[in-house]
Amino acid sequence: MFVVNVEGAIHRDGKWLLILRSEKEEHAGGTLSLVGGKCEIEGVSSDILERTLKREIFEEVGCEVTGLKYVNSSSFVTESGINVIDIVFLCHHKTGEPYSKSTEEVDDVIWMTTSEILVHTELPVYLKENIKLAEKLLQDNLHV
Repeated sequence: MFVVNVEGAIHRDGKWLLILRSEKEEHAGGTLSLVGGKCEIEGVSSDILERTLKREIFEEVGCEVTGLKYVNSSSFVTESGINVIDIVFLCHHKTGEPYSKSTEEVDDVIWMTTSEILVHTELPVYLKENIKLAEKLLQDNLHV
């Protein structure tokens, strides 16, 4: 079985919202990442990915997002052997100034441009790929 994780590539004023994951986090503690979290078992439900993402973003950084658009999906295995399916959505910032609301999960919030993310030497390749794909989707939507 898999853990299903959703992440939001939140865009505002030409920058992306990244969080510095708490050192307490089991997976990727102390690294920069997109905001998100795991889906909970709900039985029969609809829009579970979108609702989970909106809930996790509000719980972790205290803001609301809108206009969720699918970016990509991938899978990975955590250091402890848990199989994860990860789904990324492009999100537009709606309300609330992001801050580290959930101090158990988030140490800091940082806004960075696409170019700052792509040249950052300590960011993981998958994060850079997700931002490149989200940026392309954002640009494609502007030219429709």
